[in-house]
Amino acid sequence: MAKRENYAPVNMLTKMKRLTRRKFLAATAASAAGAALPGQALGREPRQEIIDLHQHTNYSGRSDERLLGHQKALGVRWTVLLPAGRLYGLAANCGGNKSVRKIAVKNPRHYVHFANEIADHPECIKTIETYLKKGAVGIGEQKFRVECDSKHIQRIAELAREYEVPVLMHFEHGNYNLGIERFHKILDKFPKVKFIGHAQTWWGNIDKNHDQTVMYPKGAVTPSGISDRLLSDYPNMFGDLSAGSGQNALIRDETHAVKFIERHQDKLIFGSDCNDIIGRGPSCIG
Repeated sequence: MAKRENYAPVNMLTKMKRLTRRKFLAATAASAAGAALPGQALGREPRQEIIDLHQHTNYSGRSDERLLGHQKALGVRWTVLLPAGRLYGLAANCGGNKSVRKIAVKNPRHYVHFANEIADHPECIKTIETYLKKGAVGIGEQKFRVECDSKHIQRIAELAREYEVPVLMHFEHGNYNLGIERFHKILDKFPKVKFIGHAQTWWGNIDKNHDQTVMYPKGAVTPSGISDRLLSDYPNMFGDLSAGSGQNALIRDETHAVKFIERHQDKLIFGSDCNDIIGRGPSCIG
């Protein structure tokens, strides 16, 4: 593995249940399982340390100070900051690699960050590797208009394998990481790389009968959709419950949601992905 800077967030991860890159995803998944439903419903202790897998700097113009306040109001102990690629703000004016690293360095007891770059940019791998060497604990949010099994995603997966970090993927039909029905090819080819599915098309596909053109489907869910099967069949596939898409997947059919969480409780990770400035109330839906 390439040599990394000895920088504060890495030490923080060690203290946080002695996390390493290798154990990072497992720890967030364990934390999330209890956060998705009341602890009693899963037979676990009701109070657990909260790790928020999905936040952004400058989200819809939100200041760093308001981000810090938002996370504190939510009761989050550790926050993972996901940067945008150059000249592109993840369609939400989000900050880039320098922005998330700045907060993580200033707040090493509460924040870590991923590294990111536009998947098909000529300097994608070089840029991501630069920040992995500086202490980034993952890659993403990958939210770019490429095929999800393209050579660009394969190169990112190769880098993730080398550095033993997870990759967070935003699946959105017609826009980002296209062709979710083929993503199993990547999971087969890179069994040691942990991938985290996120966004509308990922969560819509918990339903076997999902219409790919619908971003926020309603009504009863028929199990064995693409995402459901990927979570069941691949040890290296996880789900990010953040944003309106994750919320919608659970509330559209609450009977199914309970069974879904029981079935995949060690694969589901809590995230907020919320641009709210308060940290509570109807505008905070992540």
